[in-house]
Amino acid sequence: MEIKTRRHISEDEKEEEQPLSPAARLFHSPEFNCNIISVIGLKSKLDPCVFIRGFKETFIRHPRFSSKLVTDENGQNQRWVRTNVVVEDHVTVPEIKLQNIENTDSFLEDYVSDLMKTPLEISRSLWELHLLDLKTSDAENVAVLKIHHSVGDGMSIMSLVLACMRKTSNPDELPSLPYQYRSPSGSSLLTTGSRSDSRLLWLVKVLWTAVILGLNTVCDTLEFIVTTLFVKDNETPIKGDFRSTKSKRLRLVHRTVNLDDIKLIKNAMNMTVNDVVLGVTQASLSQYLERRYG
Repeated sequence: MEIKTRRHISEDEKEEEQPLSPAARLFHSPEFNCNIISVIGLKSKLDPCVFIRGFKETFIRHPRFSSKLVTDENGQNQRWVRTNVVVEDHVTVPEIKLQNIENTDSFLEDYVSDLMKTPLEISRSLWELHLLDLKTSDAENVAVLKIHHSVGDGMSIMSLVLACMRKTSNPDELPSLPYQYRSPSGSSLLTTGSRSDSRLLWLVKVLWTAVILGLNTVCDTLEFIVTTLFVKDNETPIKGDFRSTKSKRLRLVHRTVNLDDIKLIKNAMNMTVNDVVLGVTQASLSQYLERRYG
């Protein structure tokens, strides 16, 4: 009698194919098809050949940027499969007739808005780069990078983009982030008796923090369950099925803000830059809805 066994998968094959994470599956659902769009302003005229050469040396070496999404016929088994990436196929340099453009900033907003509505081609790696020979109020030329959110989150993609950059003072050196040096802890200067007291105090703080963390977790879980069962979202004009025709009217509008102002709020309220930007965005959206729709 023939005995059927599972085929042994080599290490090379494991590297060639990777299953999608639960978060990546969520980003590919029809109700939540999510992309990351980054608009990068340049101080000088762009050269597409430089971008293409740089992407060949950096981006496509990353497994997610050199893989495509493969799904079985039943739609259950989704996985990343390494493929041969032709960078030129992912780079678009549109021909822009500047004489027909009254406001370049509005043109850029319309271009990115149309890009938001256009899905990425699933038969190849889920990213593309648009190089616009367009002078705006903030830049000489513009590059628009569109990446499917299943490829990575914001932090990983920011790290990857940063790794593709080089210092202007030294083109062979990677950019460095500012590092805040901290003074040595005063505990190293304590005597033996005070060290024992500090360790006891540290243990009490750890236990109290664990208790508070547990209580907050229980409260947040109960609040989430109650909200899910008994509370519904308010009906607003922006709420709806993104697969419907409402999504055709979605557009991108951007504003340039002073980073020093954001830092001033951040330092005054002891929070992060991301907290300030999120708070300002949420407040602006709420005021817009209240002013226009009551």
